[in-house]
Amino acid sequence: MSVTLDGDKSGSVPNGVRKFVHGPRPETVPALVGAACTAVGLIDVAAGVFPRFRHSRMHTLAEVLPGALGPFAAALSLSAGVLLLLLAHGLKRHKRRAWRAAVVLLPAGAVAQFTYRHSVLGAVVSLALCYLLVRHRSEFAALPDPRSRWRALANFVLLGAGSLGLGLVIVSVHPGRLVGNPSIADRLQHVLYGLFGFEGPVDYAGDTSWTVAYSLGALGLLTAVTTIYLAFRPEHPAARLTEDDEAQLRALLERHGRRDSLGHFALRRDKAVVFSPSGKAAVCYRVVSGVMLASGDPIGDVEAWPGAIERFMDEARAHSWTPAVMGCSETGGEVWTRETGLDALELGDEAVVDVADFSLAGRAMRNVRQMVKRIERGGYETRVRRVADIGETELARIRRAAADWRGTDTERGFSMALGRIGDDADRDCFVATAHKAGEQDAESPYGDLKAVLHFVPWGTDGMSLDLMRRDRAADPGMNELLIVASLEAAPRLGITRVSLNFAMFRSALARGEKLGAGPVLRVWRGLLVFLSRWFQIESLYKFNAKFRPRWEPRFVVYRTARDLPRISLAAMQAEGFVSFALPRPLARRLPVRGRRPCPHVRASAGEHGVRPA
Repeated sequence: MSVTLDGDKSGSVPNGVRKFVHGPRPETVPALVGAACTAVGLIDVAAGVFPRFRHSRMHTLAEVLPGALGPFAAALSLSAGVLLLLLAHGLKRHKRRAWRAAVVLLPAGAVAQFTYRHSVLGAVVSLALCYLLVRHRSEFAALPDPRSRWRALANFVLLGAGSLGLGLVIVSVHPGRLVGNPSIADRLQHVLYGLFGFEGPVDYAGDTSWTVAYSLGALGLLTAVTTIYLAFRPEHPAARLTEDDEAQLRALLERHGRRDSLGHFALRRDKAVVFSPSGKAAVCYRVVSGVMLASGDPIGDVEAWPGAIERFMDEARAHSWTPAVMGCSETGGEVWTRETGLDALELGDEAVVDVADFSLAGRAMRNVRQMVKRIERGGYETRVRRVADIGETELARIRRAAADWRGTDTERGFSMALGRIGDDADRDCFVATAHKAGEQDAESPYGDLKAVLHFVPWGTDGMSLDLMRRDRAADPGMNELLIVASLEAAPRLGITRVSLNFAMFRSALARGEKLGAGPVLRVWRGLLVFLSRWFQIESLYKFNAKFRPRWEPRFVVYRTARDLPRISLAAMQAEGFVSFALPRPLARRLPVRGRRPCPHVRASAGEHGVRPA
């Protein structure tokens, strides 16, 4: 299906963008099976750990659960319960490998039911659940997520810690059978020995010692087997933009790059891409915590957008990823909602300055004008150039400064950041620099450099702000100085429009501070101001407003309201505000083509000029 749309963003927002358009309901069978596995797993763990459970009112229910309550089946019950808990999330996400593991585990549980407990009913229930999985096997076709072998280490640490804690519970829940009064250290030693299959210092009366030994051994074996499996299974590396993909994207941007100010950011090399069948459009994305996160509008001809969007949705369904789009325009939001049935919600506004209309004259620009004049009198000068016009020595100095002036250890940027400066393929980008005359220090790696702005092309006659960095020792107002210098130099560079920062929830902030704003709007604005302590929501809005821009709305596209918290967390991870990565000493370098250190993705927290999505 194809649609014809113009690229005009000045009209009213289509109803399909601002309204909730309910998409297709998710399949219920995997969700029910996953919930059942979670419940069965928890009861199995309880049956294997707590002896009183085996004589409680839950005994009747537990009798029909896989692997529970056999003569020596405490260990089997514990293993089955932990495995079912591990599989439950994968089953809810339609994962094929989780389905295969459950189909193997349930018959094993049925055999245990009949062989060790002679429970016909338990075996029948296990086989019935297995039949349900087989009957609906077409629902479980999702491919594995991108992964690395670091998950083996994470599994060993997390499951090992869980096994240690659960082992202490197992050792301690038989107070009436303990011989003597072992200390916590003795019990911990007994757990550690038991996980490796050896007898520890704690002793019990009767057959309890065998039950504890089997249970601890099962936990240790489970940790070892899952870790070995994760370590030696085929590795699926994280998505990276290939040379051919990048070349094809650049060709699309040459013809259609004028549509979207975020188009050039699709060339980040830590994104993957899907193309339309005709190759005339593409959607770039990254998978974060099970969310397939696209940014901006599709690249290329609007006529071919539906084909690229369909490929994107097919890829999301194939892996059971949650589809989402951050920061698309009105036109993009209309096409996404029309073609997929997804919903869209206004996220904020992008500040765009038309060069022909910009002037420092007038009362509205007095503060900016005075700040710029004061800095210029202090001996600062500016230079605005294309990257191709900067020498390699100076370009290396700019890269080093941008890296060192980043205020956080975490790399930030995804939807509105390129992630590099001065790459050979990015010679058409723009760099604005501020220099302090007479302060060049021979020992300083930056010379007289005091601040850096980096812009990426927006078609042939525009540029879009990428990052802003400055020396903390420089005078305040470096960012304002360089933005004004860039706007004044724009005609010489053939630039007619400049995209500045993105202001989240700008309309709420603007309306909430006006006379007559309602209580709900005032409370919402107060919450945004409070959150601005960490996410620069209000400061970015006020900074952008200084330059009297026109505001272009941006939207987030999502499947259901239930997905919004998950999408928000994934977006914060992608942007670098939340990180679950390994500590730096443990992090490895990825030997991927074109992968360079990119510490200059974003300005640091508390510094104007960040472009969060």
